[in-house]
Amino acid sequence: MNNHFLLLLLCSALLFPPLIHGRPTAAVRSHDGSEEWGYVQVRPKAHMFWWLYRSPYRVDHPSKPWPIILWLQGGPGASGVGIGNFKEVGPLDAALNPRNSSWIHKADLLFVDNPVGTGYSFVEEMSSLVKSDIQAAVDLTTLLQSIFNRDQRLQKSPLYIVAESYGGKYAVTLGLSALKAIEAGSLKVTLGGVVLGDSWISPEDYTFSWGPLLKDMSRLDDKGLLKSNTIAKRIQRQIQSAQFVAATSSWSELEDVISSSSNDVDFYNFLLDAGEDSVAAVTGMDMSNGVASLRRYSRYLSSVSSTAGGDNVDLSDFMNRIIRKKLKIIPDNVTWGGQSEYVFRSLQEDFMKPRINEVLLIYI
Repeated sequence: MNNHFLLLLLCSALLFPPLIHGRPTAAVRSHDGSEEWGYVQVRPKAHMFWWLYRSPYRVDHPSKPWPIILWLQGGPGASGVGIGNFKEVGPLDAALNPRNSSWIHKADLLFVDNPVGTGYSFVEEMSSLVKSDIQAAVDLTTLLQSIFNRDQRLQKSPLYIVAESYGGKYAVTLGLSALKAIEAGSLKVTLGGVVLGDSWISPEDYTFSWGPLLKDMSRLDDKGLLKSNTIAKRIQRQIQSAQFVAATSSWSELEDVISSSSNDVDFYNFLLDAGEDSVAAVTGMDMSNGVASLRRYSRYLSSVSSTAGGDNVDLSDFMNRIIRKKLKIIPDNVTWGGQSEYVFRSLQEDFMKPRINEVLLIYI
């Protein structure tokens, strides 16, 4: 990526005028049109932020349409605009250096802070937070309608929904919601596919795998394995009897038991103890009600970026200072990640619900 393109990534231009519900309420486009970002009011008092990169490597060929990748982060409450973009697959890292492995070489990239309350997305009242993956899918479908229905060039590109971790649950519910909207003629896009990476689509299977895997890796002893399996069986019963809030509480208990029985193993790199990570001292997160997992997830992504890209930038400071200044449209009372903790809590009843059936429906 040349210096000219880097400059284009860092400059912005004219504001589009505010529009009504379900349309962009504020959008900005770079001078050359290579970037566009903005807000969509997906529901009253619920505002979702998105950021689109149009690839400079785009090749238009009738037999192989240039794809668009919609990246969905996990958590719930982790920011795709921040983490997925600057820490994983976007054009630049959090030091504003070009990422040689960026997916921009092969596709246009659309990052979204989903659900509302995540990253730069926000709600005016906590009651407007989503309480289920299905509600999140409806909001995302509204966002896609506002972006794609007004842009014929984007409509020519197949859309691939790509997700990791809890984002996989959003991806499959969005896939079905988008297909329904496409068939009804209310969404003008071609759905190319849904791609799931390490997705939390079957919490029961994940919780049953942790203990045996860590025992095989000599991170748990027999006593720790017994404790873990006992809680996993309880989670299985709770899920089967639709006690999903209780299952979420048991999941949090399971993580605590594994940590205390394994010298605080790093859940995202079981060869390490959490304290061995140079960025383990992540602060500012309430550890109650399962938010410990979001903290572990964010720490993991930060450590991957530090070792892979030489990027030791504090992401929260970077997003709330440098990127906020570039974007220009973030409301004064909105802080990147300021509502993320509440997103997790609002989804605690859906958190342990499986989405295997939705995956099968998409496959069929």
